[in-house]
Amino acid sequence: MYFTQLRILLLTQWFDPEPAIKGVIFAKELVGQGFNVEVVTGFPNYPGGKLYPGYKIEWIRREVIDGVKVTRLPLYPSHNQNALARLLNYVSFSVSAFLYGVLMAKRPDVIYAYHPPLTVGIAASLIRLFKRIPVVYDIQDIWPDSLRATGMVLNYHVLDIVGRICKMVYRSADHIVVLSPGFKQLLIDRGVPARKIDVIYNWCDQAAMSNPRCIAPNEFPVSDRFTIVFAGNMGKAQALDAVLDAAEIVRKKTSNICFVFIGGGVEVEHLKSIAHAKKLHNVRFLQAVPMAEIGGVLEKADVLLVHLRKDPLFVATIPSKTQAYMAVGKPLLMAVDGDAAQLVKDADCGVIAESENPESIADAAIKLYSISSSERSAMGDRGRKYYESYLSLSAGVDKIANVFKTIAV
Repeated sequence: MYFTQLRILLLTQWFDPEPAIKGVIFAKELVGQGFNVEVVTGFPNYPGGKLYPGYKIEWIRREVIDGVKVTRLPLYPSHNQNALARLLNYVSFSVSAFLYGVLMAKRPDVIYAYHPPLTVGIAASLIRLFKRIPVVYDIQDIWPDSLRATGMVLNYHVLDIVGRICKMVYRSADHIVVLSPGFKQLLIDRGVPARKIDVIYNWCDQAAMSNPRCIAPNEFPVSDRFTIVFAGNMGKAQALDAVLDAAEIVRKKTSNICFVFIGGGVEVEHLKSIAHAKKLHNVRFLQAVPMAEIGGVLEKADVLLVHLRKDPLFVATIPSKTQAYMAVGKPLLMAVDGDAAQLVKDADCGVIAESENPESIADAAIKLYSISSSERSAMGDRGRKYYESYLSLSAGVDKIANVFKTIAV
């Protein structure tokens, strides 16, 4: 059997037009390599919890997006802070996916299941049990660790139950894909055999990163200021209070460095109040920019910032903005401990700072400001080349294709 003839069922609760790391771009690349791909997903409602225009809940809806066959199944649309509503959202899609996979889907050679949520993995495991179809499980979040780290679930007994279910799903999967070496080690520590885990780094939306048609917002600092840009969600996990403290330290040394925060999130108003109280005139907050245009905004930055709270889980993760920043060819100020910092060291494309350490972040900002523009340009070039060689869409899909070939034989 040639692997380019394989039928792949891509099982994911979230898919375009919802934001998805492995969405239509991923599926198109698989189709381009000759795979027969069917995406099984829900009706789009993430992240707002409301159905997207043009959609209504139906028993089944088939469509084609950029040449990719998509089957949408019913779910309870919700994404608010109500735990019961969120659970119903997850479970409803899992039940729909299980019934479709067992009773209606044309038999695939491989199921590629995307986590989170864990309920997708449960559905894939049950389909495997009934249909004897090998499963590749793509883990983007380590549960229950991420539930605890983000504050979504704090009840010890609930976390313990989730952990036990995770171990069952891991045992059932024929192969597991993770996004970092740290994730692989966490799974090994929990009894998953190393031989069935592959590290395949995430990629970014390369088309968006190279889009030249973006015009920076009017509020973007003028060109005579050195800009350090953070783009993305501003939540508790990002712990950006520490970056504002760093901006206060930097302000005492130079007025030429400006920290720019682009995006939304639950912490935005809190961060704005801190900046106002401290009279941080070297800090700007800008509205979120559509993904199709963000590459052009990042191009106008001098340095791009990554920051997460100091937490054992985040030591083992690589924030997705890391790849986007590298693809755009700008130097990074990496203030995440562990695997993300190691990636920047390997690529030699930025300066490392300690997470949640304002003095360390400030020192890194000053260092990047002090070196020559040619040195910063060289850092950015090294990051882009590293991305193209090891982190790009084509590099990742080649590795995933080899996994399909191995387990489908």
